[in-house]
Amino acid sequence: MWSLFLRDIRLSIRAGGGALTGVIFFLAVIATIPFGVGPDLNLLARIGPAILWIAALLGCLLGLDRLFQADREDGSLDLLVLGHDRHMLALTVLVKCLAHWAGSVLPLVIAAPLLGLFMNMAPIGIGATALTLLVGTPAITFIGAAGAAVAVALPRGGLLISVLVLPLTIPVLIFGVSASYGAVADPDPFLQPFLILAALTLFLAVLGPLAAALALRHGTD
Repeated sequence: MWSLFLRDIRLSIRAGGGALTGVIFFLAVIATIPFGVGPDLNLLARIGPAILWIAALLGCLLGLDRLFQADREDGSLDLLVLGHDRHMLALTVLVKCLAHWAGSVLPLVIAAPLLGLFMNMAPIGIGATALTLLVGTPAITFIGAAGAAVAVALPRGGLLISVLVLPLTIPVLIFGVSASYGAVADPDPFLQPFLILAALTLFLAVLGPLAAALALRHGTD
């Protein structure tokens, strides 16, 4: 599993520069917001956590089509599916999800504090948003694994993955933004939505790989 993890990280770095593409897309979204809402620094500071979360969500969806694509092209996906039972295949999908997150999504989380400065956010708001992104973005990857498994056999499955996955990520977005706002808005709580966000990630870490393994096995059959 460790060898598979390192292999997938190397593939994510070599194949199309997924991390760099995601960070550039993240930066492009943040840079265009002031042109749409105006140069009001107070307004940018208020909507900053939501904008960072929406940009990170779109950046996560950007590379989901590559999660199983390289394995399908070289034939190793068929070997993974046929050589494992359902539970071992789910564990393999979990490792691939973690490698995808580390190679393509973690750079977005690392870049979030710098981009938060562009939105005139307070330091506590930047820290809270980065923490919620660190905890919440793996849930998006786990959900996306199921969508990527459904669309892996399609020639242009990237758009279909976004259509399938985006509605399912709304709870993660809601609690991530709520926790980020709770750190800067005094009456709003931070801990409760943050714990719910962590619980969603742990729940989807089990459900997402199982659903993806089932979709891969049926797709191969």
